[in-house]
Amino acid sequence: MSQPKTTDIHYPSAIQSLPLNKPLKKQRPFKLSVWLAKQSWVDGLLRLISPLVLLVLWEGASRIGWLPTQIIAAPSSIGETLWKMITDGSLAGHLWISLQRAMLGLSIGVSIGTILALVAGLSRRGELVVDSPMQMLRTLPFLAVVPLFILWFGVGETPKIALIALGTTFPIYLSLFSGVRNLDYKLIEAAKTLELNRRETIWHVILPGALPSFFVGLRYSFGISWLGLVVVEQINATSGIGYLVNDARDFMRTDVIVICLLVYSVLGLTIDALVRWLERRALVWRTTFVGN
Repeated sequence: MSQPKTTDIHYPSAIQSLPLNKPLKKQRPFKLSVWLAKQSWVDGLLRLISPLVLLVLWEGASRIGWLPTQIIAAPSSIGETLWKMITDGSLAGHLWISLQRAMLGLSIGVSIGTILALVAGLSRRGELVVDSPMQMLRTLPFLAVVPLFILWFGVGETPKIALIALGTTFPIYLSLFSGVRNLDYKLIEAAKTLELNRRETIWHVILPGALPSFFVGLRYSFGISWLGLVVVEQINATSGIGYLVNDARDFMRTDVIVICLLVYSVLGLTIDALVRWLERRALVWRTTFVGN
């Protein structure tokens, strides 16, 4: 009995290439929360919304009377006072005086701290002579010596600058001393292999290797300089941001006090960003900064 003849069915090549056993992929339903999470601008918007909501609540509480002016002024009042201080030049004048005091005291403190750190870090005898007095002075709160500085230097500009210089010396000293002493010894061995003398080893190996620690101490010193500035400008001062705070306190001007606090914070962030930029420029040879 003959078998029935089969007929071959030829499908188009596009159909033949389809995986017959592979199940079709299900399309996920659209979820708004997942889509929003993938949008980078949403994070920025959320960061902006929360402060705006706080400002609106603050303004509303002030207008209703829940927050009296003696406790804190309304944001609108603070904005008006800030614009007035900018236009009449009073804010810029006091700010310039404060910057002069802070930068002069900081430059003196950083210079002293750097020299002492190098003396103690590069020499064993230097460490024995310098480190013990520095550790003793470091444990003293530098704001506690204000009465002594007034007796020594009077109530002029000298005690203000000297107090800032004292407070900014120790962060630089501790950071740079640690950076010199904790340098990778393989670098020193490489310098010996290249037959570098002591001066060349210090200049080409030790100082560049300790530079990251120096910038860490510099950032701490900047913060302490602003902290000291707030205190020293309350010592018989007739100008400066601290003087504005004292004067506003006597007349219960909470709007001026808030403006001065905002100036301190903005200047602190600006100077910290400047130090970070200098750090990236100076440490461009480090692999962690390549491509930034």
